[in-house]
Amino acid sequence: MIVVMKRGATPEQIEHMIQRVERLGLRAHPIYGAERTVIAAVGEKRDEFRQSLESGPGVAEVVPILAPYKVASREVCNEPTVVRTGSLTVGNSHIGVMAGPCSVEDEDQMIATARAVKAAGATALRGGAFKPRTSPYSFQGLKEDGLKLLALARAETGLAIVTEVVASEDLPIVSRYADVLQIGARNMQNYRLLEAVGAEGKPVLLKRGPSATLDELLLAAEYVLNAGNPNVMLCERGIRTFEAHTRYTLPLASVPWLHERTHLPVVVDPSHGTGHASLVAPMGAAAIAAGADGLIVEVHPDPESALSDGYQSLDLEQFEQMMILCRRVAEAVGRTIVAP
Repeated sequence: MIVVMKRGATPEQIEHMIQRVERLGLRAHPIYGAERTVIAAVGEKRDEFRQSLESGPGVAEVVPILAPYKVASREVCNEPTVVRTGSLTVGNSHIGVMAGPCSVEDEDQMIATARAVKAAGATALRGGAFKPRTSPYSFQGLKEDGLKLLALARAETGLAIVTEVVASEDLPIVSRYADVLQIGARNMQNYRLLEAVGAEGKPVLLKRGPSATLDELLLAAEYVLNAGNPNVMLCERGIRTFEAHTRYTLPLASVPWLHERTHLPVVVDPSHGTGHASLVAPMGAAAIAAGADGLIVEVHPDPESALSDGYQSLDLEQFEQMMILCRRVAEAVGRTIVAP
């Protein structure tokens, strides 16, 4: 349920109600809006405490949350969440663009890519240091050496780093270097990992599983939010269907659908969603037209020699042209790609 505080409720009244919710054995999630504060009270046996909470100082009303995802729901917070870290801003008409190679390979690759994507207008650098691969014989990433190269590229360009964490035991070392912790599609329902990144506190980019429903994506986000981390970005990266003309099917209707139901920003991955470099730019532009708050795009200086996903990676010139197209679309719909 939601404890809605009155306009003008004092900080002391808000803190009193947070403590009161927690004394009842519920988890309190305060959300501070421009006009008023609400406190989501999450846990078992919520309804029986409703009258008790309504009598609290500074409380306007207590209302139930009907959605199965409590903290992620627009019932709790109708104001869009904006995630900010370093050069990256995502949400509420601000479009963040995360670009870089699928896998970190060497220093020259990372520095060249970071400089080029920043010059083209990207607002964060993505790159995989730990790579979960379908085959155990495929390249698994450079691990900490890859993280060090990402940090080197950040020092060179100032771009925030987005990189994947694949296991809870890797979280301490990835968090030491990363600005945004990416949860890949394979781990969307790895609930222990979701709780761990929630407790870590760094912004999280949560990718939709290829067979997951949107309700399941939102419930996965709820694990991160319920652990105390409000900075979650949802990522639509395509789902598995009977179609074979693309790697996955990229359902852009999920963007406005999610915006109707959650305050969390929505990012689209046109690289995995199509699997073909020639389709990435038009689908990235279409995602912005549909209301996406961000894009995450695979970019490589020489896609033909990439150690992973070269067929869906843009080269540096293609990415520059994509950004020109995306800016035009963003301007046409009254939105902005935020400069780093």
